[in-house]
Amino acid sequence: MTCAACANRVERALNKLDGVTASVNYATERAIITGAGPDLAARATSAVDKAGYDATVRDPESADELAEQLTIKRVTALRRRLIVAILLAIPLMDATIVLAAVPSLRFPGWEIVSLVVALPVVTWAAYPFHRATIRNLRHRAVSMDTLVSLGIIVSFGWAAVSVLLPGASNTGGHWPGLSSIPLDTGALYLDVAAGMTVFQLAGRYFETRSRRRAADVFGALSRLATPTARVLRDGAEADVPTGQVVKGEVVIVKAGEIVPVDGTVLEGAAAVDTSVVTGEPLPRSVRAGDSVIGGTISTDGRLVLTATAVGAHTQLAQMAAVAEQAQERKARIQHTVDRIIVWFVPAVIALAIAVTVGWIVSGAPFQQAMGTGISVLVIACPCALGLATPTALMVGIGRGATLGILIKGQDALEASGVIDTIVLDKTGTLTTGELVVEHIDPDLLPYVVSIEHNSEHPIARAVERRATADGVSPHPVTAFEVRPGQGAVGVVEGHRVVVGNATLLESEGVPAPVAEERGAGSVVFVGVDGRLAGSFVVADRLRPTAGAAVEMLRRQGLRTVLLTGDSEVVARTVAAELGIEDVQAEVLPADKAAVIERLRADGHRVAMVGDGINDAAALATADLGLAVVSGTDIALKSADIILVREDLRVIPDAIALARRTRQTIHRNLIWAFGYNVAAVPIAAAGLLNPLIAAAAMSLSSLFVTYNSLRLRDFGTEPDPE
Repeated sequence: MTCAACANRVERALNKLDGVTASVNYATERAIITGAGPDLAARATSAVDKAGYDATVRDPESADELAEQLTIKRVTALRRRLIVAILLAIPLMDATIVLAAVPSLRFPGWEIVSLVVALPVVTWAAYPFHRATIRNLRHRAVSMDTLVSLGIIVSFGWAAVSVLLPGASNTGGHWPGLSSIPLDTGALYLDVAAGMTVFQLAGRYFETRSRRRAADVFGALSRLATPTARVLRDGAEADVPTGQVVKGEVVIVKAGEIVPVDGTVLEGAAAVDTSVVTGEPLPRSVRAGDSVIGGTISTDGRLVLTATAVGAHTQLAQMAAVAEQAQERKARIQHTVDRIIVWFVPAVIALAIAVTVGWIVSGAPFQQAMGTGISVLVIACPCALGLATPTALMVGIGRGATLGILIKGQDALEASGVIDTIVLDKTGTLTTGELVVEHIDPDLLPYVVSIEHNSEHPIARAVERRATADGVSPHPVTAFEVRPGQGAVGVVEGHRVVVGNATLLESEGVPAPVAEERGAGSVVFVGVDGRLAGSFVVADRLRPTAGAAVEMLRRQGLRTVLLTGDSEVVARTVAAELGIEDVQAEVLPADKAAVIERLRADGHRVAMVGDGINDAAALATADLGLAVVSGTDIALKSADIILVREDLRVIPDAIALARRTRQTIHRNLIWAFGYNVAAVPIAAAGLLNPLIAAAAMSLSSLFVTYNSLRLRDFGTEPDPE
């Protein structure tokens, strides 16, 4: 495919198949096809062939390598043709302009010599444009290449007629932009033909290279995986292809090596560099019991892992899949652009003919009318329109993936620009989601851990972690009994111990305490033999970067809301610490979506940030859903943007990246539309030399592509604050 019109034609051909829905992306050169039937692939490739193009079923194992080889081959061929065109066109253009302007320097047959020099440029060098035009005409279609090819053929054809049949040239008038040169010098049309070829080849060459660089950013994740893994089989280490590692196998990673699979550390300790996957700037220390992600690097230690996820189930593979699937979804504006491009090329051809005829009817010399028509034909190519959205989306999504931000598609970009309120779930999002025991009397800890050792409550796990850290072991317990929603009771070394809330103490005849909450933590009471022996606090600690993240969101002009199922006292304490004024407390998981609906009913555009587990309904209800993921189940989250970086500053980063990508798309489209709207009337008025028109069209496409590539630098610029 050579332009967006090609992609539209392939997409239409595929969508005509029974039961098939297809989306063709010009930037990535892929067709995503949904349908049924054992012969779907065969029917699809046949439809593409009939449309005048070639297609193969994508093999995930070799697709990236094949795409790289094809791109290199295409770039090399374009470079070769461009070099030849430049070497012939520059002296040709210099000579013809000088000889046309200074008749005394002309020699016999100079126009014939110019014609011969131009011939390889307009045939062999311009062959890619002619080949595409012939293929399109064979299928009764037109594309950007049709405009270019027509411009080259008409320019060279008229130059040949003017040189070989001098009587066919009409005298009078001067060249647009070259007022000192009379129009009766037909060889100047060789400049137009050769110069147009050079400019179009240069534009196609640099555009292809730029799209390759954009694809490099987009495909960065898929290249992080290591091809081999060192596994322990039959008591010996063996190197096997990563795809053959089985879940539960023992994998060994030495210092400096890439972790091949997701796993849990069995032995060893190391600082793991996760920057390439999650965007975390500093290595994360891991030891036995910690989890590691495939694609990260063990910088300074040997790790022995148990593989917990392999192949397509690893976090890296899911991230790559989500990023790739984002390319399927087109924005509403892109659908509009697609419809415009379908009729744009035929309209330009008709307009160029009408302009040429109009100038002739008005009495202008035929050469001048021809030059004006060619200018219209060339400058109106809709290449920039076709590249505006897919290139920005490809680079933006690729850059986000390397920063631990997975943008699922255009919906997220569109929503990011209008949100004014961001709702933050507390537990598991702003906090670690892991309870910690604080302020416990060392004399009480043996009684408490003995009771909680028999419980499955999250508080019990927090008590056990504290006891392990303090070196306290549980004692045998008899008459153990769990009181749902209240706590647990049992006999420890002859003492009846009660651990729970005030309601439990009262039911056990222990004097009730005065308060049950202290700051951001909840108080758990301990009764021994019918008396209140003391209490301890369990709290869910804030993530270290929560405060900085909230402040960055505020600087982005967003109103922040804290949403939690915790009590009002706990919620207010956390909100005060983070600087959040709006608090929605004591909200059940099932009611979180209703809170989002109320905010939207009040006229707010709402973004919801949750942990993606019990926040699915709220994430789906919000205008923009962001899921903070700590596990490996990425693809199934009910969110528009998935955040896999542990640093909570990833939240404002994600919104900033989505907004920046959206702004880039809009700037590209404004430029592309504005360029055509402004340039076509100027060309039709006869104010543009065809050479200038050819250069302007190429530069327009390059501007759009390079503007999109600026997204690669997101996150590396200094903070303006």
